[in-house]
Amino acid sequence: MSGTTPGTVLLLAASPLGRGRLVDAASVLPVLAAVPPAVLSGTDTANVVELADPLEPQAVLTRLRAAATAPGPLTVYVTGQLLLDRRQRLPHLALARTTASTARYTAFPWHWFREELRLRPPGATTLVLDLYADPETWQALCSPQPPGSPQAPRLLPHQQSVPQTPVPAPAPLVLDSGRDTAVYGRVAPPPSRRTVAVPAYMKAVATLLRSGRRPSNEELHQQALTRVAAESAHPGLVLARRGSGPAPGDPHAAITAAVRSGRHADADALAARHEHSAVLAYGPASEEALHWAEVRADLAMLAGDATLSCRTWLTVAAARLNTGQAVDASVVETAVDRAHHQWGRIEDPVRARELGLQLAELRARVPGRQQGALDHVRRQLSQLQTQN
Repeated sequence: MSGTTPGTVLLLAASPLGRGRLVDAASVLPVLAAVPPAVLSGTDTANVVELADPLEPQAVLTRLRAAATAPGPLTVYVTGQLLLDRRQRLPHLALARTTASTARYTAFPWHWFREELRLRPPGATTLVLDLYADPETWQALCSPQPPGSPQAPRLLPHQQSVPQTPVPAPAPLVLDSGRDTAVYGRVAPPPSRRTVAVPAYMKAVATLLRSGRRPSNEELHQQALTRVAAESAHPGLVLARRGSGPAPGDPHAAITAAVRSGRHADADALAARHEHSAVLAYGPASEEALHWAEVRADLAMLAGDATLSCRTWLTVAAARLNTGQAVDASVVETAVDRAHHQWGRIEDPVRARELGLQLAELRARVPGRQQGALDHVRRQLSQLQTQN
């Protein structure tokens, strides 16, 4: 155990309720729940949030967002199954109502983990994963990249194999949880037909932790893999990655430190300087400039300035669309979704009406994954018209 700041633990177990279920994800929760919170977190004290077979991706996002903004170390235990949405072929965590044809709207996009965790301080976030892939996703994970195709991001920067156990080569499917997030666990192949798998890796982790001793992440990971191998379970793609932390002189660390100490104006000023430099060097619509604009939108949210955060996200979304990015590109949808979320927190009706008109215009072009989002904006705008 280390540190005096309480840790936060999020236990997330999710899998479809119908015949598409590959793993009984929730079966591991009683074992994890029997572990003392401090042992789950590796801190002196910890708060634990449990999500068992959630129905809606927005519900998962709300809990993840709250956990990500909590001070102190964060450990997220995720058990479930991966599948690809049919439109963009991006990895998603299947939820209770998810089917192969509805993944885009009913599953949790994996890149939301990266988006919500990106402003956490280096070394403060750990993901422990026990995931099963459906056949299509497993093939995408294990298929080599075609010769001559552009180099794509790997599953994770570091893969680790179990001795004497063949592990498929990493593939160009993106399962990115952020550069500063430590990741341990595995992605298993689909079980035999008409078989629902048990989360062997996560159960091994939970059983080891029930002893009351909290080994290092690396030691816990290796011991769990040994138990999985002893049960003759296929380890699949084994994930072991320490959070890389900031490079020397990386401004993100200084910005995060300023936020953690409550110096929100200093954090925004530093981000603004880097945004200005990126605009001068690469142009206002460049990825470099838009990255810093997104950082400033997040900083405004953390400072409690919903108006500024909403306005900035709207600007980012419009800039991306104006450069020709698709209306269903994940970065475009994320910008509009975050603008929508922050808009709902604006208390000044005049500002809310002003930004609501812009949001409605964008929502007409970018409906996003949440059905009825445009109707929601229009209803709220109608109510705002009656307020002073």
